[in-house]
Amino acid sequence: MRGVYTVGQITAAEHDLMAAVPAGTLMARAAAGLATECVRLLGRVYGRRVVILVGSGNNGGDALYAGALLARRGARVDAVLLDPERTHAGGLAALLGAGGRTIADGAGEMAGAELVLDGIIGIGGTGGLREPAAALAQAAADSGALVVAVDIPSGVAADTGVVDGAAVMADVTVTFGALKPGLVVAAGAERCGRVFLVDIGLALPEAQMQVLEAQDVGVHLRPPGPRDDKYTRGVVGIAAGSAEYTGAAVLCTGAALHGGAGMVRYAGRAADAVRARWPETVVTEHLEEAGRVQAWVVGPGLGTGDDALEALRRVLSTDVAVLVDADAITLLAEHRELLKRDAPTVLTPHDREYARLFGEVGNDRVAAARRAASDCGAVVLLKGNATVVADPDGHAYVNCTGTPWLGTAGSGDVLSGLVGSLLAAGHPPALAAALGAFVHGVAGQVAAVDGPPTAADVLTGIRPALLTIETG
Repeated sequence: MRGVYTVGQITAAEHDLMAAVPAGTLMARAAAGLATECVRLLGRVYGRRVVILVGSGNNGGDALYAGALLARRGARVDAVLLDPERTHAGGLAALLGAGGRTIADGAGEMAGAELVLDGIIGIGGTGGLREPAAALAQAAADSGALVVAVDIPSGVAADTGVVDGAAVMADVTVTFGALKPGLVVAAGAERCGRVFLVDIGLALPEAQMQVLEAQDVGVHLRPPGPRDDKYTRGVVGIAAGSAEYTGAAVLCTGAALHGGAGMVRYAGRAADAVRARWPETVVTEHLEEAGRVQAWVVGPGLGTGDDALEALRRVLSTDVAVLVDADAITLLAEHRELLKRDAPTVLTPHDREYARLFGEVGNDRVAAARRAASDCGAVVLLKGNATVVADPDGHAYVNCTGTPWLGTAGSGDVLSGLVGSLLAAGHPPALAAALGAFVHGVAGQVAAVDGPPTAADVLTGIRPALLTIETG
């Protein structure tokens, strides 16, 4: 599990560390880590052509010192200085002393380069790139070279991931000290490529935002033990589907079964379809006859009529954890009072559903999820290219396993059933949502291997996804 920290937290930790170590130590550590990753990416260094895009300040200094280390190993390193008068003097002297040179025609040189280092703007930058930096960013993208961003792709807002104008498109980002939100959410996550973290010795507080990794998920999703039975593994209730949308019930129920629930009870108007597809499910048409469960999922394909509203009222009046999705979120927008309950609630909106309940998401997706969770006292799973899960206390998870292929009808129904099974198993609500999002993302990756997947393919992908995570 990796912590994600704001610019303010990181700069404060850097300030404290710089006061305790010799001048230049942090930059030396960052440059060494950056150069090491570049060597690994290049393989053979001698004779390779490297172009550095150098802005003012420490970000450019990191790039210049790393360039000097590559030049000493025989690489041809050329630096484009965007603001010569404000270039980091020590870094420039190191590069020139190692045999590197400065050039004026960056676009021309990048056409033949094998690696481009983006050291234009660091984590303190705001807004999109202006000229000539914007043109250089485009030339880097067109060059065919491997583009490596220093700390964060220039033009990406480090605290939000917002890209407001031109920005670098990196193949790899080498970041220092800790992950920043802009590397894992919103458009920034799409521009950073693979992310490598270099430890520079920062003493950071306990993270209020975290990214789960496969080993973390595997620890929580251990297989049942010899003393487990269907009840200890969790019983989940599914109140989903309707005469018009039987598929939502089938997908949601199937995901709960594949997610490890010991028993699934279905209650709703798609009873015949669920019984035919999943004969192991305990099925009834009437919610009051469903029996005891340890968690409910309500909403996928439920409709928004009076019967659906009554089903939502009944489920939310129980004393167990409830996941609310799809049509049930639409109903909640008109009946916010139903959220006032003592048991845990998990809401799983996409942006339009979020807007119905809480207003527009805005640029800062993490802040939006936290604001909504605090406002309604529930865990909020905000779907997106990087799903954000926030609890009412402000802790957040960001899931990075998603794929655009998950943007298909019914995929959200699969996610709901999967998270429901984890709630029934007793995982804390925010963790259950984060674990479910991780597995759902891996299942989407598995499903997309053979071409564009359907939601049924994502459902089928849950088992191999779990096997990959457990053995990964």
